[in-house]
Amino acid sequence: MRFMLLDYVNESGWPTLSRAEQEHWLEVYKGFMRAMQDAGVLRSSGGLYPSASARKVEAKNQKPVVVDGPYAETKEQLGGFHIIEVRDAQEAISWAQRSPTALHGTVEVRQLRDGTLLTEDLSSLLNPQ
Repeated sequence: MRFMLLDYVNESGWPTLSRAEQEHWLEVYKGFMRAMQDAGVLRSSGGLYPSASARKVEAKNQKPVVVDGPYAETKEQLGGFHIIEVRDAQEAISWAQRSPTALHGTVEVRQLRDGTLLTEDLSSLLNPQ
């Protein structure tokens, strides 16, 4: 089963850390990544640029409009993700609990579907007639 671990962090916290603290946490995070690689569960990872660089496209009067970021008034921002392949949801949660992000932010665990609307029969998502 494939899961996505989504890392939500407070972006404003990183600049307040000393260089030594930043180096420490980078090494801790690299260790977590190596552990997932060594266990053979890590399929992909990615990080996001700061939320100030975000854009969102939303509907206004039934037309798409672009809004510059940051646009969400939240304490934590999505900072990155890991796609893992494990036996079940409990194993995915176990990896999320080991993430350094879980010590200072939030790790959301979401199962991935195989395919998309174009490649998979998703009729089970439709309401009955």
